[in-house]
Amino acid sequence: MTTRICVVGHPAAYSRSPMLHGYWIKKHGIDGEYGREDVPPETAPDFFAHLATRYQGCNVTSPNKEIAFRAVDEADETARRLEAVNTIWFEGGRMMGGNTDAYGFLSNLDEGAPGWFKSGRPVLVLGAGGASRAIVDGLLDRGVEKLWLANRTLERAEALADLFGPRVHPIGLGDIAGPMGEAGLIVNTTSLGMKGHEALNIDLTPARVDAVVTDAVYVPLETPFLKAAKARGLATVDGLGMLLHQAVPGFERWFGVRPVVDAGLRALIVEDLRAKGQLEA
Repeated sequence: MTTRICVVGHPAAYSRSPMLHGYWIKKHGIDGEYGREDVPPETAPDFFAHLATRYQGCNVTSPNKEIAFRAVDEADETARRLEAVNTIWFEGGRMMGGNTDAYGFLSNLDEGAPGWFKSGRPVLVLGAGGASRAIVDGLLDRGVEKLWLANRTLERAEALADLFGPRVHPIGLGDIAGPMGEAGLIVNTTSLGMKGHEALNIDLTPARVDAVVTDAVYVPLETPFLKAAKARGLATVDGLGMLLHQAVPGFERWFGVRPVVDAGLRALIVEDLRAKGQLEA
């Protein structure tokens, strides 16, 4: 029987999940299909309630991750901490939920900048939105002892810091020069720099020469933030790998094969970015 999976979001048309999962389905000769479902938040609870009648699982993207968390019968530890689900599967007739965003972020860093984690070296995270929440959770779980969380609205950074405890220190974006001089890793989790958005104008002059700079944005592949980091001579990791790696655990749950993020998959997505004029800033 064909295993049918989909990505659920609103809008869903932009999602590259069908392309990347389709690559693995073909590579492993699996009898499977991966589609898209555009589901607005107001109809999402009903969609998830009847998911098993049409699909064996799904990915969940904005704005439905919190709704999916409330819909599943059981969520894994990461999803419970974040109160957000991006992967759904079934076990014994029960709908299970997980969140692989932090896994994708950390796997991308491990691949793109091996040795990036230096015990005792602080981390500077820019932005306090949904992406930041998952990334901060992953960094703390990895063992980061001190994390500065910078946001234009300090109150939002303070609210997020309250969820994670004393290792997270909220600051305003205007107060990052000092922390930047200590940080071993600098992360942009905001949408600034994304194609169609204003650039993230951050002076990287104070950064350590051995700092690693990464961006959750992957459209364009090299954001103005990453270009500035390269010009400063800093090691950089683009955001595309986060998308690719976060898909691995779900594929394994649905199809019973653990896929590999290889050069062929990355080239496929990069070519799609190029074809749509999204490769460059």
